[in-house]
Order: sequence, then structure tokens, then C-alpha cells
Amino acid sequence: MDIHTNIARRLRELRDTKGWSLEALAERSAVSRSNISLIERGESSPTAVVLDKLATALGVSLASLFEAPGNEAQQAPSPHVAERDQTVWTDPESGYVRRNLSPPAWSPIQLVEVRFPPGQRVAYDTSLRDAEIHQQVWVIEGVMEMRVGERLWRLETGDCLAMRLDCPIVYRNPTSEPARYLVSLCRITN
Repeated sequence: MDIHTNIARRLRELRDTKGWSLEALAERSAVSRSNISLIERGESSPTAVVLDKLATALGVSLASLFEAPGNEAQQAPSPHVAERDQTVWTDPESGYVRRNLSPPAWSPIQLVEVRFPPGQRVAYDTSLRDAEIHQQVWVIEGVMEMRVGERLWRLETGDCLAMRLDCPIVYRNPTSEPARYLVSLCRITN
């Protein structure tokens, strides 16, 4: 399945689960109703920032938008996923490439590999998220600057940073070389 079709179906599924209209999601996410409609029809290539706004409003992680929709999943989701079957998506604005590493079987942990182009920046406002989601970023190669709330961190190869997704976060590659990092996400349920 095409990545945009997958995102479209998953977004619609999450919105339907909440019982929200397009207007309700638009109001909660600050993404226009027409843009959400285009995304749900697979006619738009949304940016990472737009997807994060939608995920925040729905109370899920950004990685959750790349999962297979429930009605498309196998009866018993596999605890294994081959590299060739991992979802890969490129942000049309910054060019960063994310690959969901986690298998379809449910787990409280999600793993994502990111390749971040030199000189690029992506800013997320994750402060209104209903769910408690924790994240760790481990730099595999290169350098990343991350502003978490008011604090700026410079992460070099081998460095790891833990945070809760409850404040604005800015990712920036300040160098002329690409960076690659692993993101581990965990949703805390009560």
C-alpha cells in the first residue's frame, strides 16, 4: 500500500474511533478541514509538522500515523517485520526520512530511524497532547541540535536524550553532513 494511502486510512480510523467530524479534528489540531480531507483521501502529501498536529490532537504519537489501519492488519499481527516491509516516509518540507522499525504486533515501545538532511529544521508543538508519551533520541551518526521547551541540547554521535512529549520540540541539523538517529517512543497508559 502507498504510504499516503496508509496515512489516509489510519488518520480516518483514528478520527472515527474518537467519533470526531472533520470539523472537530480541525478545531483540535489547528489544521484546516480541507487539508485534513485531502490527507484522508490520499490527495495530499502532508508535512511532518501537520502530521504532528494531527497526532497531538488525536492523543497518539506521530509514529502511530504510519501504522497499518486496523481493518488492514492481519488477524494476529506478527512480532516480526522485515526491513523491506518497514514503512518509509519522507517529509516533503525538510526532506527528512523516517522509517518505522517496529513490527505490527502491539508493543508499548515504538522504534523509528530518522535520516536528517544537513542544514534542515523541523519544529513540533507537542504541548497539548492528551496521552503521556516519552521519547529517547540516540544519535547514530552526525550531529543534531534539539530544543526541548526552553532548553537547547547538542547531540553528537553516541549521545542520547530522553524527554516527555509535553512541550515544543525543534530538531535541527546544524552541519553540512546528514545525521542519522534512532527514536524510541513509549506511551504510558493508566
